[in-house]
Amino acid sequence: MKEPQHKILDCTIRDGGLVNNWDFSVDFVRDLYYSLNAAGVDYMEIGYKNSPKLLKGADAGPWRFLDEAFLREVIPQKGDTKLSALVDIGRVDENDILPRSESMLDMIRVATYAKDLDKALELVNIFHARGYETSLNIMALSHVMEHELLEAFKEIVESPVDVVYIVDSYGSLDHKDYKHLVDKFKKHLPNKSLGIHAHNNMQLAFSNTITAADLGVTFLDSSVYGMGRAAGNCNTELLVGYLKHAKYEIRPILEVIERRMIPLREKVEWGYIIPYMIAGMLNEHPRVAMALRNSDDKDKYAEFYDKLTSAEVASAE
Repeated sequence: MKEPQHKILDCTIRDGGLVNNWDFSVDFVRDLYYSLNAAGVDYMEIGYKNSPKLLKGADAGPWRFLDEAFLREVIPQKGDTKLSALVDIGRVDENDILPRSESMLDMIRVATYAKDLDKALELVNIFHARGYETSLNIMALSHVMEHELLEAFKEIVESPVDVVYIVDSYGSLDHKDYKHLVDKFKKHLPNKSLGIHAHNNMQLAFSNTITAADLGVTFLDSSVYGMGRAAGNCNTELLVGYLKHAKYEIRPILEVIERRMIPLREKVEWGYIIPYMIAGMLNEHPRVAMALRNSDDKDKYAEFYDKLTSAEVASAE
């Protein structure tokens, strides 16, 4: 764990934007970037590079639809921390992506479900040809059948993608699951770096991330103060403090938590909460728990559990 082969990718703005509809001020994002840079964090995912033309009616902050000119205003002087953006299948216009030599971005990550892998790899090919580091983030792995995964590996291994992510979208996996998945990914994708994106539904995001790191996974996703959709992600401050690489320094993270994250957490909700735990235990999409938290019954935990485990629900799935 002490070897400097790991890379921390902070996705506070991109994943955390799912909590507050990407309503971050420029000052907030700029402060976070320079704090991450001072802490030695390797990458900051500054948002989505999706197209407003393909997300009609989407009313969200600018981090949902990153613009190059805007990015240059946000970060007038780029440090050592690289910038990444995520794109979704069917929501990105490839013509909006400049060559890397003209862009503020260093890496473009393509999020996909297994069924859309062919479309995802087409995008990877385009972004790779334009000079970007690329990753393939296979979502909802806990719902992917074994034969689907093996078929996917055959296509991925031949692609130019740099990093392939193990994504625990529902926060339902534990260390045994990660051991199984990492072994499988390493066996079938020997020429690819691996990454982990863990959610904290069952308070396992940090332990799962360091387990994966110990098994040879290189890219470790995290967010400051755990901010991310629903139960949130592995905490950046925990990783920075735990990995103990000479390049990592925790104090800048603690300072930006004081300045930015504590006040924000008083306005919007994320992190370990019982409904998210229940959804993770039952391998359910977090949207069901998020809907509960936005209702008058938000603290009726036993009733929520009964509803998700009733015979009617089970028979409908």
